[in-house]
Amino acid sequence: MKLPDDLDARLRHEAERRRMTVSELTREAIETHLGPRPAGRRRMIAAAAGHSGSHDVSVRIEEILRDEVTK
Repeated sequence: MKLPDDLDARLRHEAERRRMTVSELTREAIETHLGPRPAGRRRMIAAAAGHSGSHDVSVRIEEILRDEVTK
């Protein structure tokens, strides 16, 4: 995923300030935004685990994730 430069800089600065990795802070932010996954819900398949045959996944990622969360 490509972030705008200013958002990337803010993310890296906050991760450094909190002594976390960018990945840890990103996961925390996503979980805070989406809330905890309800028990019994299926897990999303890891990104790049297989070929979907779609070439527009990076463009449609928000739509795909929204659809996945509402299943």
